[in-house]
Amino acid sequence: MIALIVAKSTNNCIGKNGTIPWNLPEDLAFFKKITTGHTVIMGRKTWESLPPKYRPLPNRKNIVITTQKEYVVPEGVDIMHNISEIPNLYPKTKRFIIGGAQIYKETLAFADTLYITEVHMQVDHCDTFFPDIDMLPWKVVAQDEKEHFSIITYKRK
Repeated sequence: MIALIVAKSTNNCIGKNGTIPWNLPEDLAFFKKITTGHTVIMGRKTWESLPPKYRPLPNRKNIVITTQKEYVVPEGVDIMHNISEIPNLYPKTKRFIIGGAQIYKETLAFADTLYITEVHMQVDHCDTFFPDIDMLPWKVVAQDEKEHFSIITYKRK
């Protein structure tokens, strides 16, 4: 399984000034619960945006994608330079693409599951966006409505 997991605003914002522009502990708990024990794959900018105390994300195999050949990560974290390798990487495990924008865009074709947290707000002056997705090949398989957000799970048809 290759899944994209993202929290985005109504205007597809996923980041502003290198941070997530909302504080939703319940969504972070969902992220932790669903990704723990599995592989998380992220771009270099997402890796660098994580608070140092959470690098690497604990109890998960962390993989950082970067084009920088000399980029250094801590022991226990893997580096990947070619996104096209993802489908063959740990094929019998659950792999979660956790950002950022360019990584989401380039890996959508590999995904069979989407976990999208729809944050019920619009973010002004956003600088990082989740790509527009053609939802025709996707079906909703689960939906959890909260006061300020919804967690929707999609599977490829």
